[in-house]
Amino acid sequence: MNLLRNSICRLYLLGKGENLKKVCLVKLYNQSSNFPTIPSFLYTMKRSSAQEDDEAESPRKKIKKDKTSDVAKTDEKHSGPDVMKIDKIVLKKKEKISESVTKIKFKNDNKKGKASSVVKADEELSGPEAMNVDEIVIKKEEKTLEHRTIIKFKKDNKKDKASGVAKTDKKHSGTVVKEINKIVMKKKEKVVESVTEIKCKNDDKKGKTPSIAIAAQQDNDSNVADFIMDIVKRREEAWESVAQFKFNKKRARVLSESEEFPEDSNGVLYWMSRDQRTQDNWAFLYAQRLALKLKVPLYVCFCLRPQFLEATIRQFGFMMKGLAIVEKECRDLDISFYLLLGEASHCIPPFLKSHNIGGVVTDFAPLRTPMKWVENLKKNLPKEIPFCQVDAHNIVPCWVASPKLEYGARTIRSKIHKQLDEFLTEFPPLVKHPHPPEKMPEETDWEKADSYLEVNRKVAEVSWAKPGAESGLRMLESFCEKRLKYFSSDRNDPNKQALSNLSPWFHFGQISVQRCILTVKLYRSKSNDSVNAFIEEAVVRRELADNFCFYNPHYDSVQGTNDWAKKSLELHRKDKRPYLYSRDQLEQSKTHDDLWNAAQTQLVNEGKMHGFLRMYWAKKILEWTKSPEDALADAIYLNDKYNLDGRDPNGYVGCMWSICGIHDQGWAERAVFGKIRYMNYQGCSLQTAPYTTNLKNLTTQGSKVT
Repeated sequence: MNLLRNSICRLYLLGKGENLKKVCLVKLYNQSSNFPTIPSFLYTMKRSSAQEDDEAESPRKKIKKDKTSDVAKTDEKHSGPDVMKIDKIVLKKKEKISESVTKIKFKNDNKKGKASSVVKADEELSGPEAMNVDEIVIKKEEKTLEHRTIIKFKKDNKKDKASGVAKTDKKHSGTVVKEINKIVMKKKEKVVESVTEIKCKNDDKKGKTPSIAIAAQQDNDSNVADFIMDIVKRREEAWESVAQFKFNKKRARVLSESEEFPEDSNGVLYWMSRDQRTQDNWAFLYAQRLALKLKVPLYVCFCLRPQFLEATIRQFGFMMKGLAIVEKECRDLDISFYLLLGEASHCIPPFLKSHNIGGVVTDFAPLRTPMKWVENLKKNLPKEIPFCQVDAHNIVPCWVASPKLEYGARTIRSKIHKQLDEFLTEFPPLVKHPHPPEKMPEETDWEKADSYLEVNRKVAEVSWAKPGAESGLRMLESFCEKRLKYFSSDRNDPNKQALSNLSPWFHFGQISVQRCILTVKLYRSKSNDSVNAFIEEAVVRRELADNFCFYNPHYDSVQGTNDWAKKSLELHRKDKRPYLYSRDQLEQSKTHDDLWNAAQTQLVNEGKMHGFLRMYWAKKILEWTKSPEDALADAIYLNDKYNLDGRDPNGYVGCMWSICGIHDQGWAERAVFGKIRYMNYQGCSLQTAPYTTNLKNLTTQGSKVT
């Protein structure tokens, strides 16, 4: 009997045909009454014949339902080199399966005519599709182990495979399965990247610009949730509420003659304007601190104007959707939110009287129109009502950073850094208010508010930037995890994804710059140079812009630049321009310069332009218009109309730097520009060629240039 079994086994091991192997197995099975000894016997025979055939593959066997536990026993006998070979086979199988599932997924999406969106792909792969991949991988692992351990499954046991898989998986949880999970995650990431590439191609075919949309949508929901929860935890662990927090009174300044609340008052009002968020808002926190101290209700109002400068429905839509989120968050905290229609000086005084409110807190904006709103309200408030202002936008309050107009970044940088540690603290949380009003107001009718607007509705809202603090934090997470490491080296390259893309949320105050700096600093060990570069841009340069607009009443006029620049521009006022374009031609991207046209097209469609190209874009307007005054007016008009972050100190300073030389020095004199810094196409074209190609033939994304 032993001789017969030895002969059959050797014939099996040396056999090359499947039919011959099956015959051998049947013979062996018929000759044996103790099936579990066969695998060990065959492996012994295989090791003895390894020199003859190192790559001989084991046959498939099927096992009875009541013998599934034998898998573990057999596996214990082959936990050495054979299992290592199993691991390699499983990994290869897993890679092929993931690629196959991905290709099938893409083909199915294409058949259904669906756009391969990054978000959809990410969600699907984190749900049923990912589970299917894992199940298939585990099944392949089971089959591979069957090859190596010669497990025999009967047909009537197919329905109970799960138990066998579970046992096999448990046995190899320390090796094969862990490696499988790692590779599954890597494959998911590759799938998302592949979907992103397809999204780019589809967007190009449809005439859409994918540059910002890609960066905005490539986020993993679970990672984002953890990221946001970490911020919430740091906030709550630092302080229980603003009542225990030692508020730095330098952040606030009293605007009224009165500083004391009337004794019979029953409320504090926060007039929200520039900083449209609940958490991480120093003005809101200061108002709650006062209300907690006085044990009175806390009210919030926003005064909606029917129009503001060149803002269109693109900007108003983003703002109002964000305010709707603020209202919901306020209600959850037992804080009343009111949307008042009209200018603050007309709306707030009667509101104070009807609710018996004893004081007003507002945030800070350095622009001419918002400062006029504040001044008008100050005049119309009763003398006994205190009115104070808190800079909730800057880390170092504007009036603290410097008491005067600064010449440039080099003069304000040291002033800010010397005071940064004093003000760059963790925020206390805005908490559920323990003194709610007697009656909460009805929810705002946002459709009615929309009908109140008198704005251009032909400039469509954008899809890449979603309003609200949570969306801002999502973009922050995406920046920190994916683009921050490239910020220092690649932020001036329009072809690279290296920018934060946070400016829309900064502009509307839906996310705090201070929160972003606190978070980005946590990545210093990984990206020290990029962290420093981001602090320079988000703190020093941003606060320099506020300084310029606050202390210079002519922040949007040639009259507001330095004397050397005024003289130089005047000297070259009558220089011959190589090209002359009207505002309409500029707005419709009808110039001879494909790079400039691409930048303008991106501005019209995405509501954002790459920072490096903003400089080139504005300087060319100076070169192609009749005068510096026309150039500045056209640049501000286009920026305010189309940019989500237009009508902002950074926008005005950017145009003034490019056209009028503020915060800069004199350069070699040339025609038209005089001593203003010059930029030309040749200096930009090499590094922006792919950017220009992508946007060259782009048609407007539902936006009409009017």
